[in-house]
Formats: sequence, C-alpha cells, structure tokens
Amino acid sequence: MGGDYYVHNIDPILFQIGPIAIRWYALSYIAGILIGWRYAMTLAAKAPRLVTPEDIDAFMVWAVVGIILGGRLGQVIFYHPGYYLDNPSEILQIWKGGMAFHGGLLGVIVAMLLFCHNRKLSLFGFTDLIALVAPIGIGLGRIANFINGEHWGRVSDVSWAVIFSSTGGGPVQRHPSQLYEAAMEGALLFLLLAVLVHVGRALWRPGLTTGTFLMGYAVARTVGELFREPEVLAGTLPFGTTWGQWLSLPMALYGAYLIYKAMKSPRATEKPERDNSAGNTA
Repeated sequence: MGGDYYVHNIDPILFQIGPIAIRWYALSYIAGILIGWRYAMTLAAKAPRLVTPEDIDAFMVWAVVGIILGGRLGQVIFYHPGYYLDNPSEILQIWKGGMAFHGGLLGVIVAMLLFCHNRKLSLFGFTDLIALVAPIGIGLGRIANFINGEHWGRVSDVSWAVIFSSTGGGPVQRHPSQLYEAAMEGALLFLLLAVLVHVGRALWRPGLTTGTFLMGYAVARTVGELFREPEVLAGTLPFGTTWGQWLSLPMALYGAYLIYKAMKSPRATEKPERDNSAGNTA
C-alpha cells in the first residue's frame, strides 16, 4: 500500500562519536531555548520593562528543569502510565523522545511561579515574555517529532502522506501531522503573538500575551488532533474527541479569562531602565 508515498527513514541521530550520540530531538530543545532566551532578553530591555534581561537570563536553568521534568512526567502520567510502571528504567531515557507538551507547560508554570515569587517580579509581566517565545521551541520540537517518526498522523490518501513503517506506523500512508502542528503551534502562533506585541503593544497589558498564547495553542492543538493518530483512549472519549483536546480545554478557558482580565485592567506603568554601571550583584 505504499505507491509513490514518501517512506520515512530519517536517522534520529545527527552524528555519533563512540558512545556519544547527538540527536535531532535534543538539538531542537537546545535551539528553541537558546533562541527564545536571546529574543526574550532583547524584549525585556525595552518598554515597559516589567522585568529585566537579567531576570530572563537567570531563569534559563529554571526553564530547562521545568521543561524536562514536566514534559517527561507528563508523558508518563498523562499518556502511558501503565507502560512506564512496567518499564521504570525508561522514564529517564528522554533522549529517545517522549515529552508531553501539557506536562512541560505545567513544569514551566511551576518554575515561573517560584522564580517570580523568589525575585518579587510581576508574574504576568514575566510570563508574557516567556509565552511570546514559547512557540519557537514548540515548532522546533514538532519538527523533531517528525524526524523521530513519532506522533504520526491518521491514515490518509493525500498526495503528501508519509509511511512511518519503521517507527511503528505500519505499511500505510498517514498525515505528517507533526509538520501541521509545527506550522500551527509554532510558526503561526509565533507570528500572531509577535504582531500582538510589536504592533498591538500587548506587553503593556500584562496577561494579554499569556492568555493569547494559551488560547492560541489550545485552538491549534485541537485542530491538529483532527489529523493526529490518538495515542490513548482512542474511541472512548465523547463526540470523537481526543485526550490532547481535553487537556487543551483548560488552557483555552484560562487563556480567555486572562485576555478578558488584561483588557479590563489599566495599562502597565513603565519602569525606569535599570542602571547597571555598578555591575550586576544578583
């Protein structure tokens, strides 16, 4: 049943030196974090300056820990608890893939709450910057999902369908749903937020960018799930929905609340630029 469809055979390892393997999956996370970090630091230096570039810089380690711990625990708890209970040694093998977005989001939220409380920062002034750059990492992560041949789509006869037989998708052609999600959750969501911030001056209304990100991702994920093969609870949820769509529902509702609250609240007051002439002692 192959026909002229593309057969996925991409090596998930970019190169290997002895026992050390450099995987596309790991590189996508590293690139997403580094690009997002630099972009967020640039924006933090501009008005309304509710947080500083130093704050963003200091959050890097917190973000990495939140993404990795939350993403992996989310995959274990939300999707395959039985499998990992039977194979506990594989829980730590994150280099093989298997990171749940909703778990990673929860991990980063916890990290931001603790970080902002510790440094006495404006919570939504901070989360807005992180939300703005998050689609960069999400988009790269979805491309890495495609390279790994995981989270493939439903069976389809579209001309651009892909056969994921080598990674468990069987000898049938499927939607390359990872690339659809990379476009919607990554590129389009990033473009929407960038326009909102740079044209609509959304950072002056703390929570607006965060709320738009949450709603935007929830919508993109809900649409993407229409093309993605359900991983768990297939056929058991009401109205033909998927687990990914149900996990996205709280994001949409809370995002709508944040947007409403931000638009009803007064604009932020610009903070003066910090004088770093004496050096940073934080």
